[in-house]
Amino acid sequence: MAMCAATPIAEAEAARYGSRPLARPMHGKDVKVLQQLLTQWGLPTTADGAFGIRTTSRVRSWERHSGRRLNGRMTRREQGLLRSAVARGERLEGTAPAPTPAPAPTTTAPTAKATIAPDGRAIAPASAPAVVKSIIAAGNEIYNKPYKYGGGHARWRDTGYDCSGSMSYALHGAGLLDTALDSTGFMSWGEKGKGQWVTTYANSGHSYMIIAGLRFDTSGLDQDGSRWHTSMRTSTGYTVRHPSGL
Repeated sequence: MAMCAATPIAEAEAARYGSRPLARPMHGKDVKVLQQLLTQWGLPTTADGAFGIRTTSRVRSWERHSGRRLNGRMTRREQGLLRSAVARGERLEGTAPAPTPAPAPTTTAPTAKATIAPDGRAIAPASAPAVVKSIIAAGNEIYNKPYKYGGGHARWRDTGYDCSGSMSYALHGAGLLDTALDSTGFMSWGEKGKGQWVTTYANSGHSYMIIAGLRFDTSGLDQDGSRWHTSMRTSTGYTVRHPSGL
């Protein structure tokens, strides 16, 4: 296995989707993600972050159609099953795909670039989507941690991280990844091609990301003491993919 993951960013643990069971009358960002996933699966749900009567009803509908126990609650495992189903394009039979909303101009500016502070941390552009800022914030938590083969794969908090462990940490910090992937795993993760804000590059021996114009890569860490780099590298021989919607 090629090994070339994120303690939560500085927010409440419960704000990350899949980190806790969800049920009425809970509130939080993870509830909002659940509501968005239910809508994408074919059960329109108001994404207000409040697990109320209507959300409970939608969860029961998902449970009924998915052969789950009917209790109106979402275990962490069930949250993962729903997200995976949506990622595969599965929908409630007989429902049409939800229309893709037009992106707001302030979050799609193609010229918005992150910068690097004197201490080596990345500074996200103000116009970046919240999830991109979360990836950068998580990456900043380990930006100068030493390279460690296999680091970040057995546990999120580690003394060092390898290339794919570093990527996994940053993506996990934004709620995009539940389990650390090795570089081979990143070859099939996400959607094909370059993303607007985030692009992953992976082959059987190495992986790295471009986030808001900065390269997040263990290669070069020993030269400047940071995983953030303004310089690019050839993508020849790498599988190019991106997180859905980014």
